[in-house]
Amino acid sequence: MTPYKIAVIGGTGPQGKGLAYRFVKFGHTVVIGSRSTERAQDTAADIAHRVGEAASVSGADNATASEVADVVLLAVPYKGHAELVASLGAQLAGKVLISCVNPLGFDKRGPYGLAVADGSAAEEAQRLAPEAKLAGAFHHLSAVNLWSESEILDHEDVLVCGDDEQAKAVAADLAHTITGRVGIDAGALRLARHLEPLTATLISINKRYKTRSGIRIVGLERAR
Repeated sequence: MTPYKIAVIGGTGPQGKGLAYRFVKFGHTVVIGSRSTERAQDTAADIAHRVGEAASVSGADNATASEVADVVLLAVPYKGHAELVASLGAQLAGKVLISCVNPLGFDKRGPYGLAVADGSAAEEAQRLAPEAKLAGAFHHLSAVNLWSESEILDHEDVLVCGDDEQAKAVAADLAHTITGRVGIDAGALRLARHLEPLTATLISINKRYKTRSGIRIVGLERAR
């Protein structure tokens, strides 16, 4: 496993915090990014307390976290996504950028995918940070499962899409720290417009069956 220095932008939220915890637990260095440095540092302290002395995790504002990292993970709500990515353009240039942003809406009928002018949040991020090497991944992992005591989430798969082979390879490698298997190459970046709203279906299933369902692809021979 290649050790990375990863900025988790939105790392104070449930999804970002859970992913950061998994990355730290398996030996990566993580910088939690937030609009509030204090909140980022508090979240880093929570993760460090849980992982133990071996934890390599800190907190910073979004720009600083993105600047010092090799890999930047976007785990933010879709509202405000465009403004945030545009503001980090200089810091993201040349970096591997992984988007797990899900543009979702909720009404009386339940969750649903939002229409995005660029097709998906990942494609929007690529337009706003054209010099970043972008992949979409980790959309369908439950925040509760990520923060759980389970050693690995071996009942799930991580689907990776993108047009940059390096970015897809990094995302697939990071998936191994969570599921015990490398991520699955699901195709081009434009397929993010199908992967992102699928999260709404999982939320609906989870509510109906009172569970935390995930995605598992069968028919592939892959060693753990």
